[in-house]
Amino acid sequence: MIAGNINILELATLPKSLYNILSRPEMTLANLQSLADGRYQQEGEEWFYNISDSFTSPENERHTEFHKQFLDIQLILNGEEIIGYSLTNAINEACYEKKPDLFILQSPKLTNKIHLKTGDFVTFYPGEPHQALCMVEQSQKVRKAVFKVPIHII
Repeated sequence: MIAGNINILELATLPKSLYNILSRPEMTLANLQSLADGRYQQEGEEWFYNISDSFTSPENERHTEFHKQFLDIQLILNGEEIIGYSLTNAINEACYEKKPDLFILQSPKLTNKIHLKTGDFVTFYPGEPHQALCMVEQSQKVRKAVFKVPIHII
């Protein structure tokens, strides 16, 4: 897991491949905020990102997930949320596949939390369990860009 802010990428110590994605001229916070909901994929690239609004809720109402083939970069475009996570490998834990490369843990053991605000991002590598969209004080709308990067690109 790596965390940072889109406006000061050099402090995040990202691998070059991820830095190259987030530092593209079209990946400014203002530009991403202006995009409509949907899936975006650059021509000739394997990675893509989805932009959408969601509502935060109490952590006991949120699922914990991980991926096997893709790395997530979750970037807050507007609002704030808490993401629970663990610095463990969930690949061999009891889970079910909700949709392709989205595995839901049946008995998650999350030991850490990160509070993200507008412009902040966090990466989750395959196997890293994470519980997104937990509310800070009350439920609120959060606009996010979630980048899906095939692990072989890293």
